[in-house]
Formats: sequence, C-alpha cells, structure tokens
Amino acid sequence: MSTDTGSSRGAAGGVLLLCRAGPDAVAPVVPLLRERTGIAGAGDGWTLLVPEGEPWRNGETVERVATGWAFALAVGVSWPVLAVWWDADRSGCVLASGFRRPVPYVWLGNGTAVGEDEAMRTLGEGLGLGAGAGAGAGALLALTRPEPSVDGIGRLRGLLAALAGLGLRLPDGVAPGETVEGLREVVREVVPEGAVRERVEVGGGVRAAGAGAEAGGSGVSGGTGARVVAWVQVGLGVPVLVWGVRRRRAGWVVAGLVLVGDGVVGGVRAGAWGRA
Repeated sequence: MSTDTGSSRGAAGGVLLLCRAGPDAVAPVVPLLRERTGIAGAGDGWTLLVPEGEPWRNGETVERVATGWAFALAVGVSWPVLAVWWDADRSGCVLASGFRRPVPYVWLGNGTAVGEDEAMRTLGEGLGLGAGAGAGAGALLALTRPEPSVDGIGRLRGLLAALAGLGLRLPDGVAPGETVEGLREVVREVVPEGAVRERVEVGGGVRAAGAGAEAGGSGVSGGTGARVVAWVQVGLGVPVLVWGVRRRRAGWVVAGLVLVGDGVVGGVRAGAWGRA
C-alpha cells in the first residue's frame, strides 16, 4: 500500500531504477518509460536507469512516479525492478515484478521507518535476499529498526550496501540524494524518449540492437524496430487493462489504456498492423 501523503508534490527529488538484468536485456524496454533515460551497467547482472524527466514538479509525487516507472519496466519481463527514490520529506523504495502488486517501503526524512517489516522481507525475497541469505537479509531488516543517527538518505545507502552482496555496484558519483542534473553528468549514455531498441534472437540468446542514431540516422519513425515497440506496448497494455477492470483499480486501467493507445498509434505510423 502506498504511503504517499501528497506533501511532496512539486518538491525536488530523484529516482534510480535498478534492474536485475544486464543492459542488453534492459535496453529494449526502456522506451516504455516515455522519458529520455540514462543507462549504465551497475555490477554483475544489474543495470542502472536514470530517467531525465521530473514529473513530480508538475503535481505528481516522487513515490508515485517511481512506482509507475518500475511497474512499466517490470510488467512484461522476467526480472524485477527496484526503484529507489527520495524527495524533500521522505525516501523509499518499491519493488516491481511482473503483474504482482508493487512492494513499497518508506522512511521519513529523519530516517524513521513507516513501512511494515513484512514488506521489507518480501522485498528482500524478491531480489534474492531471503531469510537464507545470511548477512544481506539481516542488513535489510536492520533498516526497519530505529536508528536516530541515520536519516532517510542514509537508509537508502544502507539498502544499496545490502544489495552489494548480490553484485550491485553503482557507477562512481551515483548515489541517493544527488540531483537529476548531477546524475546526468555521470550516466551519459542515453536512450532518447521514443527510441527504438529491438530484441534480436542470436543463437538461442537475446541481444539488443539499437536503431536511429546508433544506426547512423537521426531517428526512426518506422521499420521493424518501431513495429516491435508497438507490439510490445499493446501486448503489455491489454492484460494490464483487463487486470485493472477486473479488480476495479482505476490507476491500472489508465496505465493499460495509455500503453494500448501509444502502441496502436505507433503501430499505425510504423505499419505494424498491415504487414508482418
């Protein structure tokens, strides 16, 4: 359940998206964020994404934006996404994995935990730090206990330190509390908004193939890559829409409609519905 109080609307903040997969697997789904996004490897089997937009300055909250971004990435893939976020008053994280309900955890600015211990356990299990993971699991549960000397940003640093046991290594200069502008300076490789990335099967595996600027052009408005993105958006949007309608969840219904709408429009422009 979200702990969003609405007090941080319009405040400065930031989001780091940590994907439990390598950059080649993550790059094809980045366009679903609908933001220019920095991308970098973050250790063994991890990818860091830094969206350049700041929707929270236009009336949304950082927590809700982070949750939406994480869900958009995770709903159609086999790996989880952890969104780490902060604003002027609070900090937190949310784990998204497939169609499961996102698992959030929040700290106040002074480091006071306002989430449930069970949520942190579920979050750890989703990332591979379950009860049998030893010190890593213990480090996560320690983040739920009172610690007057650690503020909210310090809690996020503790979370990332616990994930180091799973191979997470953020690039130098990337840390919770940094400004979006500062993060952009560090994570310079960018997937532009609406960029086309294709998943191409190679010898039973999958690699990412860029189109547009990476292919020597200035952008792509059609072709196989654009059709792939359209198919992916519609394929993800329909089940999200059905799930939201069945459970009477307006937010999921809207998300499904947006994905389907974008996919249909993009598919028409790329000729996705007229040829294979």
